[in-house]
Formats: sequence, C-alpha cells, structure tokens
Amino acid sequence: MISRPDGTEVVASWAAADGLERPPLLVVDAVAEYLRGAGLGDGTLAWERIGEGQSNVTYAIAWGGHDLVLRRGPRPPHPPSTHDMAREARVQRVLGAAGVPVPAIVAVCEDPAVLGVPFYVMERVAGDVVTDAVPPALDDGPGRRGIAFAAVDALAGLHAVPVDGDVASLGRPQGYLARQVGRFAGLWQVNSRRSFAAVDELATWLADRMPVTQRAAVVHGDFRIGNLMYAHGAPARVAAILDWEMATLGDPLADLGYFTATYARPGAAPTPLELTPVTRLDGFAETAELVDRYAARHPLDLSMLPWYEALALFKAAVFCEALYTRWLDGQRPGDTFGPALEAGVPRLLEVAQERAAVLG
Repeated sequence: MISRPDGTEVVASWAAADGLERPPLLVVDAVAEYLRGAGLGDGTLAWERIGEGQSNVTYAIAWGGHDLVLRRGPRPPHPPSTHDMAREARVQRVLGAAGVPVPAIVAVCEDPAVLGVPFYVMERVAGDVVTDAVPPALDDGPGRRGIAFAAVDALAGLHAVPVDGDVASLGRPQGYLARQVGRFAGLWQVNSRRSFAAVDELATWLADRMPVTQRAAVVHGDFRIGNLMYAHGAPARVAAILDWEMATLGDPLADLGYFTATYARPGAAPTPLELTPVTRLDGFAETAELVDRYAARHPLDLSMLPWYEALALFKAAVFCEALYTRWLDGQRPGDTFGPALEAGVPRLLEVAQERAAVLG
C-alpha cells in the first residue's frame, strides 16, 4: 500500500488541494481524523485504489490495525439520486443481517466537509476478484467450472431472501421493469451528444414486449463475476457480493439476464460489458448450464430471458454513454475506458438488438 500522497487524486490535507484543477478523491488527514473519531484506532494511513472504478471509487485502507475499504462517489457533478453512499451502506447492513455474504459496514459519513462527498467504510474481505486472471488455486477444470457455478449459486441464494421485515423497505417491486425501461430511455438524452436510431427502437421494443414479473426479490442490479469476492483456495466459494449501488426490490430475472449478458464465452464478439474475459477460457461452464442451475433453485418461466438480456445491454449502453460524455468533457483524464466507448456503446446497442431479435 501507499502512504505518500500523489498530490492530485490523493492529497495530505485540504490545504494541499488548493490550486488543483479537480478536487481530490482522498484527503489523508481528513480521513484519518474521521476514522479516529469513529473509534477505529490511530496510526498512519496507507491506501491503495482497488476495483474497476467506472462509477464509484474504492480504496483499500490500512489504519490502526484494521484492513478497511473506503467507498465514495465520483467527483461531482452527477445526477441526483445517484451514488447514494448512505443508502448503499444501509442495503449492505440489511442484507448482511438477512444472511447475504456482504462486507460488514463499520462507518458511514454523510458530511461532505470530510471528503467532498459522502462515503462509507467497510471491513475488507480477504479473497480474489476474478476479472482477467484465474486464481492459481482454481486454475483447472473443476476450479474454472466452480467459479461460474459458485456465482450463479450466490445469485440464486440472494433471490431466495424473503422480501419481508427490513428487506421489504429496500424498494418497491411493483412496476420495477417499467421504471427501468422508462428511466434509462430518458437518461440517454441527458447523458449523450450522439444519436442512434437503435436507442429509440430498443426503448419502444422493451416497453412493448415487457414480460410479467413472476415474483419479487432483492435485485442486485450489477450482478457479475467481477463483483464477487472469492475466498482463497479451492473449491470456489463466494466470500462476498460487492457493489450494491443499484440494489432494490424487483424482478429477479433482471439479475439473471444481466449475469448471462456479461458472461463471456468463445465465439461471441466482446462488448464493454465484458469485464471478466477469463470465462472465455476452456473449462468454464456454458451459459445454458448456468441458467439450468439457477432454474433448479427457482423454477420460473425463462422463455423471456432474451428480453432481460436486451434490457441489461440497453442499460449498459446508456450508462457507458454517460461515461463517454464525461470523458469528452475532460472529467476522466488518463482514462483508457472512456475513449473505447466511442465504438463500444454502438456495439452494446447492436448486441441488445440481436438479443431482441431472438424473440422477434
């Protein structure tokens, strides 16, 4: 880990941020004072930026003998109701109490004076995030299949959580799919300077072919292998589900469709939604096997799964277009993901239309 500020993203104090073109992401003295006041000991703060960082920003923190993770939103401005750190922390607390494997929340700071934006701090879970490399202990046939099977088992387990008690307060499942289609269709005009006919065509098709939700469940909203922490060693076991920014109550097949749309297999052209490309390797389970495994736990009618996959790809296109516009505006300097979205967003729309064509 690092203990010396770089003077741009990480500064020693707010005074050291004077004159910077953009506000820092981490202010060492301010965070140390906050952690001290939260009863988390004392010492020298060390940090390391972790995760993909396309939306919220995450740092591993070593402080006072604790291994922690600090999660905050991106630099302002951003749309209202997005990057709600207090809500995200509450979701994790509620689901942790319901038996879902999530990191334990240790502190929530809603005072923007500390870091410029609200943030929360959680315990760091030991393990591996699988993206472009397979952990050595799992890098064989059974291990690779186990990575995929453990992921879909974790998804099925999440969807088995009863929607009652505190869990029932996490969202309003009625009308979930209609709200998703309407909200993301509207966000395109807000976030884009480009026009693609596929956007309106997909929004209309999604609204016209919308399936009937068969049951309500906790919906993660971004469930993919890259948002899971796998315990060290074999067999593959999910130690924690990460990144609860999009979580609510709704249609569980939206999560399954997102999971299958992000699950890369040989022969499929890549999209920006493919963030764990290692599943293209030999030995990983086929997508149909994962769907069957989920269905064994939740025997739902899956004939409309391509609709849910098209929804996932459409939403990803809108989200990625917002990132592309921020990159064009100079809000993501040094970013290599942003420029790739010039072609990446049209590709997402194209694949969404391909999934829609399966249903006609």
